[in-house]
Order: sequence, then structure tokens, then C-alpha cells
Amino acid sequence: MLRKMLLASAATVVVTAATPALTQDADSLTIVSWGGAYERSQQLAYYEPFTEETGVEILQESESANGLAGIRSQVEAGNVSWDVVDLLQSDAQRACDEGLLEVIDPAEWLADGDDGTPPEEDFIENTMGDCFIPQILYATMFAYNTEAFPDGGPQTVEDIWDLEAFPGTRALQRIPQKNLEWALLADGVEPDQVYEVLATEEGQDQAFAKLDEIRDSVIWWEEGAQPPQLLADQEAVIATAYNGRIFDAQMNEDQPFEIMWDHQMFEVDGWVIPVGNEDELDTIKEFIRFSTDTQRLADQAQYIAYGPARNSSASKVSTFEGTDIEMAPHMPTNPENLETAIAFDVQFWADYGDALEERFNAWLAQ
Repeated sequence: MLRKMLLASAATVVVTAATPALTQDADSLTIVSWGGAYERSQQLAYYEPFTEETGVEILQESESANGLAGIRSQVEAGNVSWDVVDLLQSDAQRACDEGLLEVIDPAEWLADGDDGTPPEEDFIENTMGDCFIPQILYATMFAYNTEAFPDGGPQTVEDIWDLEAFPGTRALQRIPQKNLEWALLADGVEPDQVYEVLATEEGQDQAFAKLDEIRDSVIWWEEGAQPPQLLADQEAVIATAYNGRIFDAQMNEDQPFEIMWDHQMFEVDGWVIPVGNEDELDTIKEFIRFSTDTQRLADQAQYIAYGPARNSSASKVSTFEGTDIEMAPHMPTNPENLETAIAFDVQFWADYGDALEERFNAWLAQ
């Protein structure tokens, strides 16, 4: 069912619809996101139209890579300066479980789809959380610089571990998430068994042992803008990356990159609101309602290759900004790109994240 609904969300440009005038109780909102091409897509699709509509200034901070830690420290200190934070679904679940986030009532916070569908039904199944409002579906996958592989680059996750056939430095994100899953896949674990295996001590040992095999050929990245730059400079020849970042480098910088969709890991990214923002809460609600309506989510998809999180948005997206390039083939939700996709298990990482992050950091320090 989820795969069917994901396919329906494959993306697609739009004419901005008129929206009713909004009221607000704050002159500005501080919104935290990921920077780069992704944050630009939010600025064009959400921030600038919201400011034009309401007069509320959007102050941007590119700190989402440390979003969970930042929310924890601000809430615990009783000094919350972030109004809205763009966070991964797994981190949002952890923060919600810890009582760090506002609980969202869809009827109060979210607009119906433009076809009248209630938000609980319009957002793609299993993407909305108690404290989490989804924006996009995106993939983390492998990409490579084609100039480094004139005879053809890697095609499977197993190839990433083949240092003889595909020599060179790999750039991997400095987190255990996804790296441990891919390590098990490269070691022969069946996709539908990955999380069951990773939940055991033996499976965790197996994953770290597999990472040991390529450790000396890995550099680690922390910000989403780094992998395209590392590939462009050929400091790495293969990198894990967010698919939208690679698409942006291909389209806007004419970089010789190729995406390897084998066992892409798709997940959801969206908004959370740290507790402690009572004075700005009405304005925050207005921004959330505005930025997650059918039109705005469709608008974003013309700037970056991420699928909108609402089913009603899918038919409103067509081509890349200022071009006739259809966006659908470049989306993680495109049927061909989904063939071997792995759904990132949010609940697993909510349960095991702290322990595996501690072990991962200790492993890196060895």
C-alpha cells in the first residue's frame, strides 16, 4: 500500500494559487533547515510567498544537521530560539518521545488538500507523526563521478565494497544510519531481513566488520552540500548523498555525476516545533498551514528532485525550474528508482539510535 501511494506522489511546475490573508502575532520566525539547494527550494516555495502574504520575516539558520542536539539543549536550558525546525522523521520521533516538541493536531494546524481531502488522508500513509509534519520524500543513495570510471561505474551496493573493480575514495555520511544497513546488504543479508538482523548484537558486529573492509578508503561528510563538492573535486569518486543535491549539481553545475539507485533508502523530512515558543505559536501555526498545503508542496518540487508529501500535490508538478526537463524520472518515487528501494525504519532508529550512534562514534575514534 505504501509503495502504491509513494508511486502516486512522483513529482511534477505550478502556478501559485491565491491564498487568504493571514494574521500573525510575531514579526519574524527563525526557521532551521539544511542549507544549499534544498533550503533554496524552501525559500522560493515557502518563505518568500509567506513573507509576501503576511509581512512576517523568515530568518534562516542552516543547522538541521545538528537539529536534534540543538533542540535538546535549547529546551533543557529553557531558552528556545528556534521556532520551526526541519528534521528527519527518525530524529523527530526521538524528540517527540522525549517531550521536546509540540504535539500537532492536524485539524488545527494543517489545511485540507485542494481537492477537499482531510490532511490525515492526504499526506502519504505513515509519514505524519504526533509531532511531525512531512514535507518531502527523499532518498539517500550512492552517486559517482563518471570521469573516474570510463568503463562504467558501480551498479550495486556490493560494488561499493569492491575496491579492486572500483578503486578510489568513498565519501560516507558520518552517522550509523544507512551505513549499517548498506553494510549488511553488501554482506548478503536479504533486504527484508536487514532490520531484524541489525537489532541483534551479532548483526551489529557483522555490519561494523563489513564497514571495516572499506574504512581506509572512506572520508566522512556531515553537511548535505559536501558530497557533490567532494565528487566534483574528485576527493571522492563515490559518495552517499541526498538525491536532490546530486540532481542540482547535474542540472545547475553540469557535473558528470551518475546516481546509483540500487537500494536507495527513502525517508521523509519535515517540520517540528520545539516546545517553548508559546508567544509565537499562532504565527508558527499559520506558517505550517501555509507551507504544507497542496500548492506549496507542489511548488517546491519544481526546484529540487524530492517528492511532495501530499497525494494532492503530485499532479501539480511537471518540469524543473525554467526548463522542459520532466521531474518524475529524477524522483526517488519514480517506479524504476523504487525497484530495490529500502524504506528507512524510523521506529528502529528511534529505539536503537542512541546506542548505535555511541558505538559508531567509538568505532570512528579507534
